[in-house]
Amino acid sequence: MKALSMDDIDLQNKSVVIRCDLNVPIKNGVITGDKRIRAVIPTIQKALKNNCAIIITSHLGRPTEGTFDEQFSLAPVAKHLSELLNADVRFHAYDPELNVQAKNGEIVLLENVRFLVGEKKNNPELGAKFANLGEVYIMDAFGAAHRAHASTESAIRQAKIAVAGPLMMAEMEAAKKILQEPKRPLYAIVGGSKVSTKLTVLENLLGFVDGLIVAGGIANTFLLAQGYNIGKSLVEEDFIDEAKRLIQLAKDKNVDLPMPKDVVVAKDLSSAEGLRTTTINDIKADEAIFDMGEETCKEFAKALEKAHTVVWNGPLGVFEQEPFDKGTRALGDILAKSSAYSLVCGGDSVTAVEQFSIQDKMGYLSTGGGAFLEILEGKTLPAVAALADRA
Repeated sequence: MKALSMDDIDLQNKSVVIRCDLNVPIKNGVITGDKRIRAVIPTIQKALKNNCAIIITSHLGRPTEGTFDEQFSLAPVAKHLSELLNADVRFHAYDPELNVQAKNGEIVLLENVRFLVGEKKNNPELGAKFANLGEVYIMDAFGAAHRAHASTESAIRQAKIAVAGPLMMAEMEAAKKILQEPKRPLYAIVGGSKVSTKLTVLENLLGFVDGLIVAGGIANTFLLAQGYNIGKSLVEEDFIDEAKRLIQLAKDKNVDLPMPKDVVVAKDLSSAEGLRTTTINDIKADEAIFDMGEETCKEFAKALEKAHTVVWNGPLGVFEQEPFDKGTRALGDILAKSSAYSLVCGGDSVTAVEQFSIQDKMGYLSTGGGAFLEILEGKTLPAVAALADRA
């Protein structure tokens, strides 16, 4: 990525604005998952070491603009940040005028930027307010980099100096290893429930990968397109023709496209009634597919043995619920034992990897599911384009 980094400029005693992605799950005022907060701690510490005056901005959820709503307040995040940094973090409450300053060595967290009118419409006046809060604007919210909002695009373009934070740089370096300089063979694993949400991703991937594994509900649509009976499994019948087209595209481009050989089915997800593993030729009308079978996982392992680079987005089954977690767990184990560089992107895939405690054996875990998907679609992210223009 063409962008200035924090190491490219003199930060000493500067006032800085750090746009983070602190959009974490909060229930009854309690943070239930803080990995996005922990991901930007090194960025904040780097600014602190340079005695910067630090103002942090972030969004949280999807509140109504112009209206304060406590359930979307970043106040709990300010408290948690203080604990992680072992330093005071001053919380600046909802203020449409953004009348706030920080002193050198001080950290201020602003209230949710999505409370401000014009944030989601990329209002240039609001962008200028963000930009003018400091001498340096540090964009480190990769999870929001695909949004052309006032704090993620306009502010970058209007800032005196705009740089990418360490997290942004790491994410784009990971993307470079997939898109520009992959060690081949390059395989992609794409799961999830619907072809419709991943159609552009699948088509773009077929243009440069050596192998593509489809799983989850997406695989169901591909199986139906090949004439298999899939019972009452989740499927998108309107996308059968698209699945057929993608299968043909894989053949035309000589892309390996291994399909499921056996699957785990049941009559009911919650009770796992009628649980069994069966070949794809023997799925009954009252059964639904909830996971990939052991033979399928062996086939996928055989295919991935050849890979030197793997990008994984989406689980193989309903991994959150036993006994339908085995396929996703097996895939995670395959990648954990592989010498290939593995990039895991997408909330469910990253959650699965962490659930199975194999995150340290992956090449990189992306913090931005939607953002990385757009990269895999071949799109240029608005924040990335803005940073490149300011470099």
